[in-house]
Formats: sequence, structure tokens, C-alpha cells
Amino acid sequence: MPDLFDKLPSEKIYAVSELNRLVRGLLENKFTDVQIEGEIANLSKPASGHLYFSLKDDSAQLRCAMFRNRSFGLRYKPQSGDQVIARGKISLYEARGDYQFIIDTLQPAGAGALQQAFDALKEKLLVEGLFDQSRKKALPSMAKKIAVITSPSGAAIRDILQVLGRRFPLLEVVIYPVPVQGTQSAPAICEALERADQQVDIDIILLSRGGGS
Repeated sequence: MPDLFDKLPSEKIYAVSELNRLVRGLLENKFTDVQIEGEIANLSKPASGHLYFSLKDDSAQLRCAMFRNRSFGLRYKPQSGDQVIARGKISLYEARGDYQFIIDTLQPAGAGALQQAFDALKEKLLVEGLFDQSRKKALPSMAKKIAVITSPSGAAIRDILQVLGRRFPLLEVVIYPVPVQGTQSAPAICEALERADQQVDIDIILLSRGGGS
């Protein structure tokens, strides 16, 4: 097997499975014992006993898997938002070509900074009364027109249109395209909300973005 930094022969044509197998071997041979600190997000606990989640900081995320033979001995129950230190190896799931971190040990490192920021914002909005029941409006029983505010190119809009088309085929959908990340997202979303709210024939406004963050 070539070294991680060896140049591969350019004249060779690889099958997808062959290349994925080669990359997996290179990663597992080089990154055999790595410690990473990050915040758990999108935690999944299927019946198999395996744990699947992402570790993230404020600018990146990494897919992780902790298999049953390792997760069974955990002394604490991990939750989304936990700041943790994970130890394991870097690998590649060959079937999908997904780069991932296979975790052997997992321990808490305190409350996640991103979760703390979210909780602080939630508390601020709660104090301002924005979650009061008096502010909530009942959904119309027979909506005719819905405004969807989201990215026009993300997976979210495809899922939304598919579900609406299947469950409410007569519903008219008006899309307000906006960026859902980056510094321009907040003002663009606020402007789209104001424009949609001014349309008297719109019954429901749906603001959505994809998962992963």
C-alpha cells in the first residue's frame, strides 16, 4: 500500500470501490489513534446499539460512529449538545465514500459552547415573551396557499415539495429563495418573512433549512 502522501500513478484508472478501499486503508494506516474535542450533534441511537452523530465546532463538523462493542461500556449517556473528547481512528465508509471517525472511547468535556449559546438565546426570547401562547395563531384547517422560505438549492426544498405534493396536491406553493447560512442569511430571511406576511392570500409561512447543523 502506498504512503498517504505518495503520488498515485496518473495513468491508472480506478474503479470507485477500488479507490474507496485504497483511501480507507491510507486513512486507517495513518490516523490510527486520534483524540478530538467537539460538540455532539444529530445523535442517533438505533436498536442495534451503535451510536451515530457528528462532532462539530463553530466552523466544521465530522461524522462519527461508535459501535455497540464500544458504546456498551459507556459510563454516561451522551446527548446532543454535549462537549466531549473522543478517541479513535479516521476511516472511510466504502459503500458511500463517507469520511468518518470511528470512536473507541468517549468522555464528557463540559457543556457545549454552541448549546450554551442556543440556551441563552432561548432564555432571552422567553423573557421577551415571544413564546407566549397569546402570540400563537391557529393553523387554518384548509390552507390554500403556503409560502416556503428556504434555500432554493438545498435538500430541504426538495423534501418539502415532495411531501406537500403527496399529502396536499391542491396546495399552491410560493417559494421565497434565501441563503440559510452565512452573514447575509439573517437579513435575507427577515426580508422574506416580511414580504410573505404582507401577502393576504398566503395562509401559512414555512421557514426551513436542511439538517447537519
